[in-house]
Amino acid sequence: MNTKFQNLLSFYIIFLFLMNVSLNTVKAGNPSDVHVWEMYEVTLKAEKEYKNYYSDVTCWVELKGPDFSKRVYGFWDGRNIFIVRIVATKPGKWQWISGSDQPDDKGLNRSGEFNAIRWTEKEKKQNPNRRGFVRSTSNGHALQYADGTPFFMIGDTWLAGATWRLPFRSAAPEKNYVPSPGIGFEDAVAYRKNQGYNSVSMIACFPNWESDCHASTFADSNGIYLRNAWEKFDYLVENGKMTSKDMRDEYGNKPFKMSQKHEGVADFDNIIPEYFQSLDKKMQYLSEQGFVPLLETIRRDMCPSWKAYFDFKNSYARYVQYLISRYGAYNFIFSGIHLDWIPKEYSLTADEFNEVLTYHLNKYGPLPFGQPYTTLISSSTYSVFGHYKDCPWLTMHSVGNKPRDHRVSDSLEILFKLEPPYPAINFEPYYTGWNHEINMPNGERPPANSARDNYFSRAQMYGSVLSGGLSGHVHGTAAYDITSTGEPAGMRPHFWDALKYESGSYMQHLKTFILSEGNKYQSLQIASRDIIPQKAPGSPEKGLDGWSYMMRTPEKDFALLYFENQSVLAELIGFKPSTSYLLQWFNPTNGELGKKISINSDKEGRIVLSKFPDEQNPCVIDWAAKIVENR
Repeated sequence: MNTKFQNLLSFYIIFLFLMNVSLNTVKAGNPSDVHVWEMYEVTLKAEKEYKNYYSDVTCWVELKGPDFSKRVYGFWDGRNIFIVRIVATKPGKWQWISGSDQPDDKGLNRSGEFNAIRWTEKEKKQNPNRRGFVRSTSNGHALQYADGTPFFMIGDTWLAGATWRLPFRSAAPEKNYVPSPGIGFEDAVAYRKNQGYNSVSMIACFPNWESDCHASTFADSNGIYLRNAWEKFDYLVENGKMTSKDMRDEYGNKPFKMSQKHEGVADFDNIIPEYFQSLDKKMQYLSEQGFVPLLETIRRDMCPSWKAYFDFKNSYARYVQYLISRYGAYNFIFSGIHLDWIPKEYSLTADEFNEVLTYHLNKYGPLPFGQPYTTLISSSTYSVFGHYKDCPWLTMHSVGNKPRDHRVSDSLEILFKLEPPYPAINFEPYYTGWNHEINMPNGERPPANSARDNYFSRAQMYGSVLSGGLSGHVHGTAAYDITSTGEPAGMRPHFWDALKYESGSYMQHLKTFILSEGNKYQSLQIASRDIIPQKAPGSPEKGLDGWSYMMRTPEKDFALLYFENQSVLAELIGFKPSTSYLLQWFNPTNGELGKKISINSDKEGRIVLSKFPDEQNPCVIDWAAKIVENR
């Protein structure tokens, strides 16, 4: 066979392969079957002209299929085009009829149908998102895919990941990629996926942020603060202050047009679809890689100007719905606001956010495909918003930002005991490499990526989950703002350096430990008070040393424990009397599960731990353990 023919044959084979790649999006009108949980797009073209397609037109489809009948809203995608993204939740025949608040526009009124088929088990193993969208377990304490498979969130914090700072390159990452300058979105996803991650947290956009002549935090002539942004280090403006990090997409698009009336303020009633088309690529890629991202609407510092200069209730609700319409046919967890801090000047109050998010719920309804709805919070969603009927939009609780020490355990335990029960998670625990007063357990600030720095991160992982955060855990570093190539890192590390911090590699071991008995962890209940003593003498409440944690099933046949650095040997009470158990120590630094050790409870259900396995592993300062009834 000559070389020219071989090249032509190779090209033809590659072409056929590319033409037959199974995408996660199917356009309306495609005659082929659609898989369940596979995005299906209905495209509508308005026949009439509108001054503002974003604010003047609301469209939807009435979607009906097996055990499903709901309205799903669409979104404006530029020119006269509207798109409604839907999924089939069960196999069978599905029908849709489009409608809008413009009944005379025939281009917005269509109908269609399609047939949904199952994925094979082999196909589900290739991508767990094919198991269906994540939702609460039946007992309300954990998360699972729609088919009942456990979903334990192993997430990383890339708050600026939706912007150009982590560019989407449409290029496959190198095998065994190691983070370095010039890192792209696909590179970062591949690196974390190899470490067992299944989620990243991103804020959708930062409309008022720009590298300009103003400081990173500034107010306009009316005294309205326009931003409280992350600094663009060494880019000095007036009075020697640093300006803001700029947050456009890879093509220079901003998420909203800028106001003609108010300098430096986004026109929150005029969205720019091209920006979100860039985000589409990232959300699509995450879906294809089996990730379930946390997508947040906006950072709280955008909202004082939003409320001052716009009809905030309707405008913000429209934006929230735009994101839900655009990304609600992906497997994701939705956050209504990034409320990391509630300062008087740079944020609205919790009540104001609760009011507008409740208004959105009443106007548009809940997420049609049932994904969890939460928010990143400054302390606890319960302490800030309440529970259940107090905040009817919220279906998943969280803690974060403050405090970043032992006191977070109390917040998580309160969440775990609420009725009705909701899943809970720690979204902003200790951040490795971050020199900030709220990130200093007991006032201590160890060097970045030192053993002590990474230990603090590890202690928050296990302590948070075993205090009731059974939804999983989100890791964080000081590079949450993603300082990009060519910019000085300043007070925080470059993103590619922080990705390589040792703390990031511990997350996969957390998942191994929690799922070591399959989905049995979902039934665990808090039992830390049955560790005697739970706290070493003198261990500080504001620190991360000397405390122990335990969760145990109601049947008392399975327990998971974690002992921080400087914990003391303890006796465990509340187990079955006179029963044989198997104890296995777990090394949280390398994920190794030790050999099974036979132990017995006494007639009062007490188990005495004789020693930690430090003799074989003197470098390990904290330990986890699993206890299972020996049957």
